[in-house]
Amino acid sequence: MTPSFTSSTGQGAHLAFARRMDRIDGLAHYRARFLGTDADPATANPRSYLDGNSLGRPLRASAERIADFLANDWGTRLIRGWDEQWMELPLQIGDDLGRTCLGAAAGQVFVGDSTTVLLYKLARAAVDSRPRRTEIVVDSDNFPTDRYILEGIARERGLTLRWIESDTEGGVTADQVRSVVGPQTSLVLLSHVAYRSGYLADMQAITAVAHEHDALVLWDLSHSVGSVAVDLDACDVDLAVGCSYKYLSGGPGAPAFGYVKSDLQDVLSQPIQGWMGAQAIFEMGPGYVPATGIRRFMSGTPAVVGMLAMQDTIAMIDEATIGSVRAKSVALTEFAITLVDEWLAPMGVTVASPREQTHRGGHVTINHPLMRQVTRILWDNDVIPDFRSPNGLRLGLAPLSTSFVETYDGVAAVRDVLRGILLGQNGISE
Repeated sequence: MTPSFTSSTGQGAHLAFARRMDRIDGLAHYRARFLGTDADPATANPRSYLDGNSLGRPLRASAERIADFLANDWGTRLIRGWDEQWMELPLQIGDDLGRTCLGAAAGQVFVGDSTTVLLYKLARAAVDSRPRRTEIVVDSDNFPTDRYILEGIARERGLTLRWIESDTEGGVTADQVRSVVGPQTSLVLLSHVAYRSGYLADMQAITAVAHEHDALVLWDLSHSVGSVAVDLDACDVDLAVGCSYKYLSGGPGAPAFGYVKSDLQDVLSQPIQGWMGAQAIFEMGPGYVPATGIRRFMSGTPAVVGMLAMQDTIAMIDEATIGSVRAKSVALTEFAITLVDEWLAPMGVTVASPREQTHRGGHVTINHPLMRQVTRILWDNDVIPDFRSPNGLRLGLAPLSTSFVETYDGVAAVRDVLRGILLGQNGISE
């Protein structure tokens, strides 16, 4: 069955609203900076991209930056590039990211390694700094890597995991954290925005609860950085980690970033002692002596090529301001929920994300038993959301690259595909 989609060439109150919102949107002009958007009809692909919370679209400036790097920085400077700029790149980008998106003063953020490796490094450093404590707190619906990492650390260190049973359509609250932390808690690891539901946790309140028991808190910012305003310093956060290939458009496999509060940097000892975290990198000494400051949390040679694209997105967010990005994110998700309520709810679809905007991040999850099949058909027809087991379809609306009309088209396509499947199951052909 080939689905018949209702496109934005049709009429209706919701489409008129979407067009009006795009006309008055103060961030609309940024969309043209991304490759594959309809700003360039010759290269527009796909027709509706609703997965910016998994992999952001690339910027045109990033394509130019990467090509220039290959031809000039690498092509002509060769190994001299390390002395001229590459050695400091992880810290330079870290400071820019901290200032623009994280509410972090200089000298507390670095770029390097994968999210998984950084979670391990900072979680291990945290529990090792509390040697007499025996418990780690994590929630049952945190992203798999976060849970798997802590299971391994608990096994290595003979610790016990204290599980918060989190609502798959909500997230972890300060009261839930208060019910499990205590004098034996060494570390609390939570996601700021839940990967499944999009629930936005109260970072300040939860951090304060953990600190009442002198426990450290490690926040996973992968689904919030670049979409939600974060203020690590003001919230008194200890540690944070996040990826760069979602709203930061760093590209597939781009390195992650880590944050270590300034007054913890000389207290914590990270477990992967590589040469880039040593005090005198090129002396090649017989023993490891950690560098001072945030550099001590680096390990191996920086992935310079992987750090190129994110610089353009960070600069663009700095220009647009994270407050404006967040405001558009809220407007997009509100619009998507309105469409779901009117078009999809009569077919049994439920909203599995918070309806209160203050508790919702940058994506909306909708549930129905047929969403796996719906997603497969949508992908075959150039409409790209993503699926999360068992029944969730996620609408990831990246504020700087996603328009209101694109959101309209995407949700309309979900409606048309689901309706077609249901009609077919009832023996009715289109």
